[in-house]
Amino acid sequence: MAIVARHWQRGGKLKNGMVVTTVMANLGFIRSMDQAGIEVITTKVGDRYVLEAMNAHKAILGGEQSGHVIFLDRGRTGDGLLTAIRLLEVVAGTGRSLSELSDEAMISYPQRLVNVRVERKDRLESATEIWEAVAVVETELGADGRVLIRASGTEPLVRVMVEASRAADAERYSEALAETVRNALG
Repeated sequence: MAIVARHWQRGGKLKNGMVVTTVMANLGFIRSMDQAGIEVITTKVGDRYVLEAMNAHKAILGGEQSGHVIFLDRGRTGDGLLTAIRLLEVVAGTGRSLSELSDEAMISYPQRLVNVRVERKDRLESATEIWEAVAVVETELGADGRVLIRASGTEPLVRVMVEASRAADAERYSEALAETVRNALG
């Protein structure tokens, strides 16, 4: 999505100069879009939310980290074959290799996701000990990372995601926060 968005932006084809993605998008993607002058609209997880935001903001490109990429000028759902074709169009149009385009498009931040099975995910929002621990980690990471904690919409899980400039930090902080969630929510 980063490769196509940047290419379309340079060619004036990225409608309204924006892309839509979810809160799970890698921090490197968000920073890459910012560097390219592309606005990023973020939604809750789920391609239905991506599509709703695309329609609301008149965007033509959006998707999820899971691989669902929507090209609204061609359809209303993620389509792997269409994504491959669009990516190949960029490769063919630039004469550059996919690895070159990828290296230019973004630097991925190491991301660690821990799924924590809990008894009461509905208590997440009011679990102050979790949010206090998140605040400490966010302060320690500063601009070099981020934390996302959210209840799964379909399972009795709380998802703990940490991104950092170093993989060891992402791992350490995600495990510590996962333990805090386990202790707080069972």
